[in-house]
Amino acid sequence: MNGSDFKPKHFLWTVEDRVATVTLNRPEKKNPLTFESYAELRDTFGQLPEVDDVKAVVITGAGGNFSSGGDVHEIIGPLVKMDSDGLREFTKMTGDLIIAMLSCPQVIVAAIDGVCVGAGAAIAQASDIRFGTEQSKVAFLFVKVGLAGCDMGACAMLPRIIGQGRAAELLYTGRTMKGSQAFKWGFYNRLCEPELLQQEALSFAQRISEGPTMAHAMTKKMLAEEWDMGLIDAVEAEAEAQALCMETNDFRRAYEAFVNKDTPKFEGD
Repeated sequence: MNGSDFKPKHFLWTVEDRVATVTLNRPEKKNPLTFESYAELRDTFGQLPEVDDVKAVVITGAGGNFSSGGDVHEIIGPLVKMDSDGLREFTKMTGDLIIAMLSCPQVIVAAIDGVCVGAGAAIAQASDIRFGTEQSKVAFLFVKVGLAGCDMGACAMLPRIIGQGRAAELLYTGRTMKGSQAFKWGFYNRLCEPELLQQEALSFAQRISEGPTMAHAMTKKMLAEEWDMGLIDAVEAEAEAQALCMETNDFRRAYEAFVNKDTPKFEGD
């Protein structure tokens, strides 16, 4: 399967030089999510393990905003009228999107400008790398609509990124974390000027896409799994993971390039 085969209806999708770009594209409403876009994002990330020509992904939003989260009228309104089964079906779908993002082997880079709140913030935190702007605003707004902060993995992932106390404050209050604080607290890897944000995210993703594919996938897998391991188990798991990487042709290519005083060109096998 190739990335060019994807034809999503509820967001923009492009593939160039082994990097796919997902653009949330409802700029008139600051790119909110709907039932349909949740499902399509889940399915897209869920298929990425089978896609050969995409080695990294950039996710961003159109019109100067990342995402305003779940659409109030198209999601929250209907949720109020659902029965228990319907509510659980919805929350499982949103969780499955995050699981698909965490499980796909491609490194995901979020390029965040403007509003990044609610489910938008959850998608950002599920990305592997986050670039933001000074003007951006991140908030986990669930408490503002009478819900718990434990949504889409926030109580597990956010403390890992910024620390338990800081995460607790944001999840209990729903307050906004501005760009400079998001960078200071480690939520952002890099602060960019708005006009350079997309290019910097794409350049980073391009650099990742040129690296050893299996090795990057293994790093992503172990970063996620080792949180649940003791130290000895983690060291043993990494020994197995690294041995598998040593069986790849990319490992051999790197060695031969070093011997020849050349730069390795990884091919992903």
